[in-house]
Order: sequence, then structure tokens, then C-alpha cells
Amino acid sequence: MDKRRLGNSDLEFRPIALGGLVFGWTADETMSHRLLDAFVDAGGSLVETAESYTFWAPQSAWGRSEEVIGNWLRRNPGKRDKVLIATKCTELSRTRLRESVEASLARLNVDCIDLFQSHRDDTTVPLEETLSVYGELIREGKIRCIGASNHDAERLAEADRVARTNDLPRYQSLQPHYNLLERSLFEGALEEQCLRLGLGVLPYYPLAAGFLTGKYRSEADYDKSVRGASQTVRKYMTPRGLAVLDALHAVAHKHGTSSTTVALAWLLHRRSVTAPIASATTLGQLEALLAAPCLDLDAESLAALDAASAVPPQPPSIVG
Repeated sequence: MDKRRLGNSDLEFRPIALGGLVFGWTADETMSHRLLDAFVDAGGSLVETAESYTFWAPQSAWGRSEEVIGNWLRRNPGKRDKVLIATKCTELSRTRLRESVEASLARLNVDCIDLFQSHRDDTTVPLEETLSVYGELIREGKIRCIGASNHDAERLAEADRVARTNDLPRYQSLQPHYNLLERSLFEGALEEQCLRLGLGVLPYYPLAAGFLTGKYRSEADYDKSVRGASQTVRKYMTPRGLAVLDALHAVAHKHGTSSTTVALAWLLHRRSVTAPIASATTLGQLEALLAAPCLDLDAESLAALDAASAVPPQPPSIVG
């Protein structure tokens, strides 16, 4: 399993990232630590979280996911050199960024964050202010490199222009919402911009909140998980969604693997994608994630998945 470099940074890792979205939520601390151990022992290294994870969960709080990771590192100090930690901040002003980095460092129990990302674009803060603070934090050794999440093509280009003009740090990556069922959110202008700027791409929700695993086939399946019980996966229960599940199942059967592994491997065949960010709540689920970089999909399988997931053309608007 070859490593991939993130943009033009010095970060290299095997092309699957373990998402910390479930830590302290659908995976308790004990299971989260088991997952982290198994991920690293299998050669994985990029662990992704955010300061806001998992404030929405019952009996959880702001920064809980970071705390779970920090507790794991405290109990396993020898594993710090084996992991790359990525986290995110929701506000991008000078004061808020500094507060966020310091709080994340403490919760994560690290001296330096490998990849610090702007969680969402904030047009109320000048890009020069945000990037200047990032430059200071890099020089202080508190972060290694920076990335963006949920930014559009135009703002990525503007951030890169500001960085080059003012000799400030450049974003090295983008976290977009991207999977087989939501191709239009990334493909097109945004993907082309990432390729033009040489950005690493770390798609989140690569399994469409679990729908692409194939465990949801009818309304009777919604109670199989927290996300199914909510409205999160129900929007995918359409003829197109079911056609994608059928294609995934057929390709998985052909290759002797799971739909989960195939869905992630499809992403890894995109020239723009560095590594999908996927979460697991059991060791069995983690095994399916780790298998994706080793699965080489043939042209026929890729064509079948592309056809099933193709976005239907929009009808022309009627004028007059």
C-alpha cells in the first residue's frame, strides 16, 4: 500500500484517513481506542477530527473527539510518531484561531498539530488575516501545514492568490463532501481547481453516512443505526440510490470484497483524491476501510459504478 503526499506538504500517509466524528458518540472511548490501535497497527496514520466533534451527542461536549484521541496518546506515548493528527477550527479570526489551536493542542495532548484546517469559509474575516495567523503558528511550531474544508473553487483560488502575493502559507488540502451519490458537490469546477492548485483532497462522508455500505435497503433498515434513525440517510433511498447499491454489490461480489471497500476504492481511482476520511464503530468496519487502498478496480467495474451514479441531466428551463 503506497503512501501519498498531501498537496505540496511534507505529510505522507497511506491513503485512508480514520475519521474521529464518531469518537465519544457512536463509538465510546474504549472502542475508539481499540479502533485507533488497530488502525495504526495496520499501517494507517492520518487521524482526522475537529474541535466541534461531538458536541451534538448526548452527554458529550465540544472537543470530546479530540479529548478521546488525546487520552489515547497519553496512554500510548510511543504512538505519537506513528500518527498524523488533523483537526479543524470553525472561526477564522486572529483571536479565535489562536484560542482554537491552543485548546486543540491541550485536548489532543500534542505539541504540534500536523494538519490544521479552516472548517468552513468565513467571508467576514480577511483571508490575509487568517493566513497571517497560520504563518505565525507554523513558525511557532504549533502546526505543520494548513488545509481548507467546505470552500468553493473561487475562494480557494483567492486564498492561494493572497498567500502567494503576501508570502503567506498556502492551503495544502481540501475536505469536500464527496461520494458516489453526491458527485456534483465536488466534480467540475471545484475538482478542477484542486488539481490546478495541487491540493490534496480528503473527501468526507465518502460512504454517504453509511448508506453506501448497503445496510439500508428499505425503511425497515433505518433503525440499524443512529444515522438511519434520523433523516440523514433517508434522502438517498431513491431509484438512483438503490441502483448505486446494486452496482456496488455486483462489483464487490466480483472482487470478493464488501460494498464499503468498493465505494472507497472508487474514490481512490479519482486523480484528484488523496485519501477518503471514513469512520468506523467496530473493528469489522475498520477492516473494510483499510482494504480499500489495496483494491484495484478494473475498467469494467469503474464504468459500471460511474454509470449507476451519473447525475441525471437537468431539464431545460422554460422561458416565456
